[in-house]
Amino acid sequence: MPEPIWDSDGYEVFSEKKEECGLFGIFGDPDAVQKTYFGLHALQHRGQESAGIASSDGEAIRCYKGMGTVMRVFRNGSETLAKLRNPIAIGHVRYSTTGSSSVENSQPLLAEYSRGQVAVAHNGNLINARLLRDEYEAYGSIFKSTNDTEIIVHLLAKPTHQSKPDPLGHVLNHLQGAYSLVFLFSDRIEAARDPYGIRPLCVGQTAEGCYIVASESCAIDAIGARFIREVEPGEIVRLDKKGLHSRFFVRPESITPAHCIFEHVYFSKQNSRIFGENVHEFRKKLGRQLAKEHPAQADVVIPIPDSGTSSAIGYAEQGHIPFDMGMVRSHYIGRTFISPGQKLRELEVTLKLAIIKEVVHDKRIVVVDDSIVRGTTTRGKIRALREAGANEIHMRVSCPPIRYPCYYGVDFPTKEELLANNRTLQDIKEFLEVDSVGYLSLEGMLSCASLPKDHFCTACWSGKYPIPVDITLSKFCMERYQLYMFEGFTTANE
Repeated sequence: MPEPIWDSDGYEVFSEKKEECGLFGIFGDPDAVQKTYFGLHALQHRGQESAGIASSDGEAIRCYKGMGTVMRVFRNGSETLAKLRNPIAIGHVRYSTTGSSSVENSQPLLAEYSRGQVAVAHNGNLINARLLRDEYEAYGSIFKSTNDTEIIVHLLAKPTHQSKPDPLGHVLNHLQGAYSLVFLFSDRIEAARDPYGIRPLCVGQTAEGCYIVASESCAIDAIGARFIREVEPGEIVRLDKKGLHSRFFVRPESITPAHCIFEHVYFSKQNSRIFGENVHEFRKKLGRQLAKEHPAQADVVIPIPDSGTSSAIGYAEQGHIPFDMGMVRSHYIGRTFISPGQKLRELEVTLKLAIIKEVVHDKRIVVVDDSIVRGTTTRGKIRALREAGANEIHMRVSCPPIRYPCYYGVDFPTKEELLANNRTLQDIKEFLEVDSVGYLSLEGMLSCASLPKDHFCTACWSGKYPIPVDITLSKFCMERYQLYMFEGFTTANE
């Protein structure tokens, strides 16, 4: 097995289930930049590699971005935000799924073409980006980054695309894969969601009437605005001086949605509303269903915090077993997968999740987690619970076994690195060193959703990809040279 990498909440990842990206945009608010900053804080769980904000006064766009969390990138606080102050702004937090973790790949991506400036922020993964880039480079296009987002700017700039009645809609029809996109033009914001609606995107409004777009409703709540609705698959929403406008670049009825249900299982924040329902309530339903499918005789139910907590509550309620916090999470340790070396990641994991011995000593315990990818760190936590005196440990997972990689914006690696690949439940039980293990069934998971079962992507469990993929593609498929840039302000003419 490859050496382990450590995930977001301090337990195992192969590059375990790594985050995606978070988007935010607001039009017509004097405090648009400050509110974008707060919105990005609320979306920080979606990515900690880099952060950035682009803003416009209606004529020119400025952008500031850098490596690390929102607080680190904007560590000068009010000084930096004051230089960006404009009534139109978009922001981005990144976890890389295409291209390395570097400043040149941070977003928003700011460029200038014949129609003026544009800044782009992207959540998702374009599975045909390599092919498009090869084509455009063959005709002389020069790329400054190695992520898949930059190809969108080259598509926008192509003269034959600009002559179309709806250039942006025409460009989006060239893209394949998962994408929620926010574009900042000098006088407007346009946001779009791919025809399958794989990644979430929603619209909100402030009390003053300013419209917002964000990856999750938690970012809308964070600035005291109200959630209006989700952006529909294949829809473009435009925010400008005339308000909110909508158009579709594909016929909505032509494609069955394929929402990423892993957003509900793990990625999205508990207070967010995505795919028509609250994340916390959905996870509790997962836990209840898990208890029906895999009951256990136990004294206490404990979660792997934080993403396993809601499901553990549901499991405890359904199984009539006391719920308690057997592990405590340090909120002063960042997302551990971003650390540059394994030894440092291992130390961070130890600091991140500490065992409360009094809760588990001499007890039969059920440990509930949202998912297990490689299992190495999960096994480490099981060993720590044994050392703390647990008599029996029953592992319960609120999704099916992950057997296939994701190509739509989640940084799962190769099939061979996944714990459940070519392993039976008995093999997994022995690997994790638990007394029993139970995964929620695929049917059981889908039964918890309010939308029809065929409206979700289940590729990482079933291997059925709604959009055909080239399984030879990798996260670094566009890496050729190591580029270097420095954090700071950029404008299109610098």
